[in-house]
Amino acid sequence: MSTRKWGAALIGAAALAVAGLAPAAQPLKIGFVYVSPVGDAGGTYQHDLARRALEKQYGDKIVTKYVENVPEGADAERVIRELAASGHELVFTTSFGYMNPTIKVAKSFPKVLFEHATGYKRAKNVGTYNARFYEGRYLAGIVAGKMSKSGTAGYVAAFPIPEVLQGINAFTRGMRSVNPKAQVRVVWVNSWYDPGREREAAMALISQGADVLMQHTDSTAPVQAAEEKGVYAIGYHSDMSKYGPKAHLTASTHDWTGFYGKLVGEALAGKAQPTNIWGGIRDGMVKMAPYNPAVPQDVRDLVAKAAADIAAGRLHPFGGPVKDQGGKERVPAGKFMPDDQLAVMDYYVEGVQGQLPKK
Repeated sequence: MSTRKWGAALIGAAALAVAGLAPAAQPLKIGFVYVSPVGDAGGTYQHDLARRALEKQYGDKIVTKYVENVPEGADAERVIRELAASGHELVFTTSFGYMNPTIKVAKSFPKVLFEHATGYKRAKNVGTYNARFYEGRYLAGIVAGKMSKSGTAGYVAAFPIPEVLQGINAFTRGMRSVNPKAQVRVVWVNSWYDPGREREAAMALISQGADVLMQHTDSTAPVQAAEEKGVYAIGYHSDMSKYGPKAHLTASTHDWTGFYGKLVGEALAGKAQPTNIWGGIRDGMVKMAPYNPAVPQDVRDLVAKAAADIAAGRLHPFGGPVKDQGGKERVPAGKFMPDDQLAVMDYYVEGVQGQLPKK
């Protein structure tokens, strides 16, 4: 599933430059589909920052359009189809639940290049791109483990899919790397973006003894709840510090600018191909936000060293031994969990409390 080098992504031997993306006098029309409002923080905001960077980089060579707050399902298929039908030659669909609609629409528009974020299904004109979110989660766990007084963190989670479970488990392992008795409690909200549910989940976790909150959701509600209740929080996707000046310790952030810029440059040159990219800290796609002054320098140094080791391949958030919640060994000592196992993760590791919801 993963390719750690830019542009090294082809879909089989049959992958060819997509017809219709040859250099032309007309601007290249690029579409973006967002699952939540753009706002000024969160996952959609990070994608839109990269879209705006494209406009600055390529000027009148391109025209971009985005459609925000598009639910996964039938609405997504309609929006994706409308973008393709209206002449957009490159379409980015930026949420996991857009996977099947993207594949379906792509069959009707073979000359359009579609790029789907965080999914795994590909076609001759459909590529995938993803960030190794779990690497940033591990670093966030180190911060939480050092800053928590109770040894209990709370995690506001969207859906029990591998991407989210990777994050929960990596965060837990990061905490336990500095506090072996640390525990993580999870509340599922079954939505990528629902400020009301996210706030309720955050409040419930605080009431259960969590004094640091983490999230895999798109709104700033958990950070705001932490600020209100006088506990810590670690943001996700983007720097959310202005929503919790005292609470926000740092954030695991994602930078799509380099990926978007390179692919659009290739499209303008008539050389674009469907991608298969899973980039992380080493690729500049995962970064930690600035720290709250409350975070001591020795903690920052510890995180910086771990980040450097991850980038260099000396440290893996799922380096063995890895045991699941029931004590079963999933990765033996001296081994790293391979990408094909990461991609289908369906369990909690040791340290996560509660039962994983059944599908």
